[in-house]
Amino acid sequence: MKAYRLLTEDDTSAFCHKVSEALSKGWELYGSPAYAFDAASGKMRCAQAVVKDTDTPYSPEVKLGSL
Repeated sequence: MKAYRLLTEDDTSAFCHKVSEALSKGWELYGSPAYAFDAASGKMRCAQAVVKDTDTPYSPEVKLGSL
């Protein structure tokens, strides 16, 4: 299956580390990153989609972060 994740985080180095960790585990960037103001928290938020081909069959119980 092709697994999909949307990584999100406040606009800090933590976001870059989250994406870098996913890339180091074989995930690939999918599309462009997004950047938006979160009025509820008063902070800028980042998002990046990533995908990964895996032999694991799809199930809603699959923990995508562990692939």
